[in-house]
Amino acid sequence: MQPTNTLHLGNYLGALKNWVKIQGEMPCLFCVVDMHAITADAGYGKPAELARATREVTAAYIAAGVDPKRTPIFNQGQVPEHGELAWVLNCVARLGWMDRMTQFKEKSGKHKERASVGLYTYPVLMAADILVYRATHVPVGEDQKQHLELARDIAAKFNNDYGVPDFFPQPEPVIMGPGTRVMSLRDGTKKMSKSDESDMSRINLTDDADTIANKIKRAKTDPLPLPASKDELKDRPEAENLLSIHAALSDQSLEASVAEFAGRQFSAFKPVLADLTVARLEPINKEMRRLLADPAEIDRILRDGARRARAIATPVMDEVKKTIGFIA
Repeated sequence: MQPTNTLHLGNYLGALKNWVKIQGEMPCLFCVVDMHAITADAGYGKPAELARATREVTAAYIAAGVDPKRTPIFNQGQVPEHGELAWVLNCVARLGWMDRMTQFKEKSGKHKERASVGLYTYPVLMAADILVYRATHVPVGEDQKQHLELARDIAAKFNNDYGVPDFFPQPEPVIMGPGTRVMSLRDGTKKMSKSDESDMSRINLTDDADTIANKIKRAKTDPLPLPASKDELKDRPEAENLLSIHAALSDQSLEASVAEFAGRQFSAFKPVLADLTVARLEPINKEMRRLLADPAEIDRILRDGARRARAIATPVMDEVKKTIGFIA
């Protein structure tokens, strides 16, 4: 996750909640991508804010249940192999591939010429983040699948160009659970976002209980009762979003949440959802505050995680250099 702005419910349900599960199923690495953060205005030119946000994201990882003793947690900037491999992969990737990346078009908007080169090549750095560990599975949101496909293309081209067919694996996306795509509380057709101008559009992991309850109470809805079946959610994005949040927080299917509240009014459903959300997020909020009170300990965790990550990345990068002909 990028250390830009405050993490929210969508980050928790779409990523953190699932990360906690998979850390016990396979060897994992969890990175705070501070190098990605400086590709856009939210992170560039704001050193104190970037450092603060990096610690906050790290605290959120741990508070949500990612165990730094079991799994390395580190910030990208402490592992120089990410940047080294990104340059090599920039020379492997083709301009035509980059021009097809939809997120650059969305983020640069009408002022493409003012966007940083880093924002344009962001997907190549993401490929390096993955391939420097020869990762086989990557938990991603739907909006990142195109970038993962690019990583696969780059890996295949490197392997083919240098005659090393099995050097980089073909990483597979891991998309899990009913709450993988949480939408805005103000517009059910838009993804919940850290960058949305309205703080009422999202539930931040730093929000207290009263703020969470107020945001859910004021969340946009339609005038109809809640549907009796999942099929009836069609063309009702706000209803689908709130029920999906309930399902994800309850660890049950969307169908089960729909059945539980079928025919009820939003006025009866929202207090239940608010209580559930507070119950799940308040312990995370409390633990984040405790961790952030000791920034030196967070920095120690990041340094230790970077050391363990480099133990994996350095041999891979050494082999890359040897393969392409760099003299060590």
